[in-house]
Amino acid sequence: MNSKRLALLFTVAAMTLAGGATADEIYKWTDADGNVYYEDRPTGAPTEERLQMTYNRTDSNAVRGRVQANAEARTAREEARTAAEKSRQEAAESAAEAAEREQRCDKARARLETYLQSRRLYRTDSNGERVYLDDTQREEARQKAEEQVTEFCS
Repeated sequence: MNSKRLALLFTVAAMTLAGGATADEIYKWTDADGNVYYEDRPTGAPTEERLQMTYNRTDSNAVRGRVQANAEARTAREEARTAAEKSRQEAAESAAEAAEREQRCDKARARLETYLQSRRLYRTDSNGERVYLDDTQREEARQKAEEQVTEFCS
């Protein structure tokens, strides 16, 4: 933001100082090869003509206003771009989260279906051997699977 203010200050100062450096008289002349030249002092060339120049002073308040409006528009565009990028990121995160939730739902439903269809359930112990669940453990596993289906699929 400081660089914007510095640029604005420099522009206004340059325009203020350059206001006194305008030339009231401009001379136009053509050389023998047909090249056209413009000078701020008479050269004495036979084809020289004095151009009548008029100008209006630049309204420094109008310039400041335009510079400020441009700076505000640039800031607004940058903020809009940032907001759009943030929105795209949030949408991507939301889509990824929904896909992960759907995947968990599918796994939980498949596990519940397995628990409901199987007569004997087992888990693998640290030695890699099967340990079959008794009726209480089997019912707890089914309830846990139903809770996961409710959690991930709702």
